[in-house]
Amino acid sequence: MHIQSTFRARPDAQLNEPGSVAALLTAMQPAAVTLHAAEATIYAQGDAAGPLYLVEFGTVRICRLTADGRRQITAFHSAGDVFGFEAGDEHESSAESVDGAGIRVLRTAMGSEPTGSILMLALKSLARTQNHLMVLGRRTANEKMAALLVDLAERQGDDRHVHLPMQRNDIGDYLGITFETVSRILRAFKDQGIIRLKSISEIEILDPAALEDLCD
Repeated sequence: MHIQSTFRARPDAQLNEPGSVAALLTAMQPAAVTLHAAEATIYAQGDAAGPLYLVEFGTVRICRLTADGRRQITAFHSAGDVFGFEAGDEHESSAESVDGAGIRVLRTAMGSEPTGSILMLALKSLARTQNHLMVLGRRTANEKMAALLVDLAERQGDDRHVHLPMQRNDIGDYLGITFETVSRILRAFKDQGIIRLKSISEIEILDPAALEDLCD
């Protein structure tokens, strides 16, 4: 069974619960960590699906080419995320290292059936996918950017600081806007006193409440 999924590792007290990374590692056969250089392809659109993948460090983007040749990024994965599920026998998207990523391949034992942990990961991925579709379909460009910053802050565990390992064009392809719009919105947030641009990849959130309000 292969359904594209995202799952983030949780606190130690929950690691043995069904659907946790620890439970998944117990149920599967993890390989050694492999380093993928920045911009390297982990698997390509159309490749045979099979194992799952755990991000040990770095960032991975999931992307696909549309019929007219445009790139669409559907997810970013960071440390603790599991990805690589598909609905069929082939990968419908490519997985690429953004900034140099350590990836552990996870395989099921020969002849074994999908475990409860795998099925729970698939269910959790549906909720995240639905949330992203709502962001794309119902929000303005400003709201999309605010939602991304809030999501990254939550995932990185710091409501005052966000690390952006991806380029502006990656963000644009993820949110369905141009990279020029990405840069313009970030500058507007800075001018409004919502954020401070410490560098091209580091953002300080000065007004978390204002950012949250943009997401409502």
